[in-house]
This record gives sequence, C-alpha cells and structure tokens, in this order.
Amino acid sequence: MNQTRTFLMFAMLAVAYLLFMAWEKDYAPPAPLPASAATQGQTADGSVPGAIPTATPAASAGMPAISTAPVSNQQPSQPITITTDVLKLTVDTRGGSIVHADLLAYPSAPLTRKHPNPPPTLLLDDSAAKFFVVQNGLVSSSDTVAADQPSHLAVFQSAATSYALADGQNQLKVDLTWQDAAGLKVTKTYTLTRGSYVIDLTQHIDNGGSQLWTGNAYQQLQRTAPPAPKSWFSRYTDPEARSFQGAAWYTGEKFEKLDFKKFGEKKDRLDSQIKGGWAAMLKLYFFAAWIPPAQQTNHYVTETINPDSTEPRYLIRTVGPTLSVAPGQSVNSQARLYLGPNVQGTLDAIAPGLDLTIDYGMFKAIAVPMHAVLSWLHAIARNWGLAIILLVLLIKGLTWKLTAVQYRSSARMRKLQPRIAQLKERYGDDKAKLQQATMELYKKEKVNPMGGCLPVLITMPVFYGLFFVLEYSLELRHAAFLWIPDLSAADPFYILPVVYALVMLGTQWLNPVAAGMDPTQAKMMKVMPLLFTLMFAFFPAGLCLYYAVNGIVGLGQQWWITHHVDRDEEVARAA
Repeated sequence: MNQTRTFLMFAMLAVAYLLFMAWEKDYAPPAPLPASAATQGQTADGSVPGAIPTATPAASAGMPAISTAPVSNQQPSQPITITTDVLKLTVDTRGGSIVHADLLAYPSAPLTRKHPNPPPTLLLDDSAAKFFVVQNGLVSSSDTVAADQPSHLAVFQSAATSYALADGQNQLKVDLTWQDAAGLKVTKTYTLTRGSYVIDLTQHIDNGGSQLWTGNAYQQLQRTAPPAPKSWFSRYTDPEARSFQGAAWYTGEKFEKLDFKKFGEKKDRLDSQIKGGWAAMLKLYFFAAWIPPAQQTNHYVTETINPDSTEPRYLIRTVGPTLSVAPGQSVNSQARLYLGPNVQGTLDAIAPGLDLTIDYGMFKAIAVPMHAVLSWLHAIARNWGLAIILLVLLIKGLTWKLTAVQYRSSARMRKLQPRIAQLKERYGDDKAKLQQATMELYKKEKVNPMGGCLPVLITMPVFYGLFFVLEYSLELRHAAFLWIPDLSAADPFYILPVVYALVMLGTQWLNPVAAGMDPTQAKMMKVMPLLFTLMFAFFPAGLCLYYAVNGIVGLGQQWWITHHVDRDEEVARAA
C-alpha cells in the first residue's frame, strides 16, 4: 500500500492547497480601495469623458501628474494595423496605444481535423470584458491639461493606416507624430524586428518653440482582472484560474508580484525608484512587459482606476527621469516592450530577471533544472509526450534504490500484519504494552517501520517541482500525443485517469488489505481508485501521463521486489 499512500499524500496536499486558494479568493475580505481614484462611467480607454486629470502616486512623490481621464471634446482617433511574421497589432492613434495584439505563432486552440485553422492567441484587447492595453507618452512638468500634452490621451497622426513586414525585410518602423501650437513636436517610433516579440519604442522630442520644455516619459500597462470562476470546482479544473494573474516587476535584484485583489492595499502598493528593472502584467503562458533602459532609474507605481465600478482596471507604470529640451534642441526617450510567450530559458537574454515571470515559487530550485532536463529529452524524442515518458524512466532510474527500500519495507511489513493482529487481540486496549510488543517484533524481524516514509519525504519535492513544470510549461500547450490533442488540457477521453485507476487496483491486488487494519481505512483504500480517477480527470493530460507511466513502472518494480522478498523467505525457511 505504500505507493497508494504516497500518491494519496500528494493528492491530499494538492487538493488542500487548491481548496485553500479557492476559499481565500471567494471569502477573503475585500481590499480597501483608495477613495481618491473612485470614478464611474469609464470609457473604453479606462477614462471618464469630461473628467479633470487626477494625480497618481507618481505626483505625490514629486513626479508630474499623469491623467487617466481625458478632457471633453476629444479629437477622433483611428486604428492602425501593424503586422510582422509573429505579431499582428492594432495601434490607436490616441496616444499611440497598442490596443490589440495577436500572437500569430500561437493558435488559441489545438489544431484538429474539425478546427484546422484556429485563430491566433489574443494577448491585448480593448474590449470591456478582456481589457488589456499598452500605453505610453510624455507628460509636461508645467501645469497643462491632458489635451496640451503628448500623453497617451493625445491624438497622433500617421502616414498610413496599415503597415506590414515585407518579404526579405528584417525591420519595420512605424512613426506617429504630434505637434502643438507652440512648436513642440513629438515623433513616436515603434520598431519591430522579424521573429522577435520585442518592440523598440523611441519618443523623439523636438522643441521648435521659444520656451524650455521639461517633462517625463512614461510607459504603462492597464488591464482588468479576468472573470472570477463561478465555483471552486471551476477554479480547480481551469489551469488559467489556478495560475497567478496580476502585475509583476523586477527591482534589479528581486522579483515581486501583486495580485489584482491586493492593488488597493497601501502596504502592497508599488511606489519605488528602480534601476535596471521592468514592469509586467502576467497571464498563463504569455505576458506583456515594459523594459526601460538598464542604466536608467525610473519611478514605478501601481494604481487602481475606477475601483468602485463593476470592472475596475489595474495599472502598473514606469516614469523616467526628467527631460529638458531647450528651444531648437531635441531629445530621445527610449524603452522596449515585450509582447509574447513565456518561454523559459530565453527571456533573460532580453532583460535580466525576465525568466522569473515563470514563477515556480518555493520549488524553483527543483523545477528549473527539471524543465531543462525535459527540454533536453524533447530534443531527443521530438515529442513532448515521449519526453515525459523518458523523464519518468530517468527519475525512476535515479531513485530506483531509494524506492526499492520503500517497497522492500512495505513487503516485510505486510508479512508481519497477521502477527501484529495477534498482538492487538492479546493486549486489547492496553496501547502501551501493544506498542512495546510491536516495537520488539520490528526489532526481532529487523524491520524499520519508517523505511517506507523516508523515500516519500525525499521524493516529494521532486514530484511537486514536476507538477509546476508540467502545469506552467508553454511547450506542452497544444502539444499532441497519440489520442491527446493538448497535453496542457484534460484527457478528452479520460483514458489516462482510468489507466492510473487500474494501476492502483493492481497495487491493491499486490498488497491486499492487511489483517487488523481499521475498517474505515480499509474501505477508503477500496474507493481510492475512483477518487483518483475523478481527481485526475481534470488535470492536464501531461500530468496524468506522467503519473500513469510512473504508476505502471512503480507497480512493476514493487511486484519484482515483493517477488524477491517472498522467494528469499522461502529459501530461508527451506534452509
């Protein structure tokens, strides 16, 4: 029963963790919301028509106020389409904000015969239900209104409404311009590179007026929280609901994140000067991040927009150092934007610490090298399902002697159960004498009752590390294996959960319920295959594949060891 108890322990801990997270999300007290930000009637860009610009935490720290609400009588704007080999973007000329982003290399659903051409994954969207946009701009140090500044609320001009990376072209540049009556001209340039999810942003400030212009460049991400699952069951069965979604940033030394429900808490709110960092909004498998120049110190803040509305919006912003542009002079402000997949092992080359957006938590030290091994096995097998099977065999090979101790201890303990039952009958309710006699029996037969526990404690971190690797690995998303179209989703035919249930039945047959076992425990052991089938039915198929193959190999190992223990005992009796 040791294998069954081992996996029961894993399952109970995992379910307890998921239930606790579900309870915390459903019943935790709501975070206090800043009253100063409360407004109603927001528009599609997260603003209120006719509202007066409001100060943000940046303003309270000595930085200029950046408005989230435009003045009335707005100029009309128009969408611009930008297409490369990996991205399709929609840019609104209001502020040059990126309001729509398709990741062309990542379909939104697995490819099947019924759906051979699924649409691409949508990362950015300005619709009310899935609002997630990228904004940037310049804010003047003078006390001017939003319409008089080249902020994300000002309307820019574009030479065309559609741009595309041509065949043989490596880079695509898109210019947006803004100019005021005093002669200040701003050219905002997006530079996109073939095969890259990194977008370079340059804001060129040309002062053609007669007055000194001072101000700050800023970049921000703004989005709504995803819809809350309707029940704990929905949260348990949906990997995206189980994963972290919110803001994250890197201080140059430390990775930090902020869940949407904690945006309103003053103690958790971001308001810091950071050098060499970045600011991001995370989703499962994909994210958006602003990356200021590494040697530049920016002011980072988080803010809740319209917190009292039914759909509040959450913002993370970086504000650069003050820029001064004398009449007849020009200055450039630069930043980089990442819109793309969370591919482990490739992101740190873009910016230090960006790989941390794949957050394995306390199991990082185990999960990161395990992901590297899984990727290495995939390079050999050329299929993620086969790579998982090879990983099982590799781990089993490395822990063979350790688990052999567990199975050998289990086999010897099983043989002692009739004698332990006799001791229970002899001593009845005298637990002290029963325990003493039991320990003497173990000592006489040279059986260590803890021999089956130590391997479990040692291998448990490995199993949990692997759980997070298979849960968060983008590579398994839409990866097919035999009848399974997507290893990151549940087995569509529930074959793997049933296989694992059969493995558990085989384990029970190999280790029949011992004499003297508590009746309640004995009944629980009998229904465990059904419980595991129901639990694994909603796990990602990659996880189920691992546990099913691991169970089959473990069952074979246990049968082999039990057979040898029985044979050695027969030889000893014959001698």
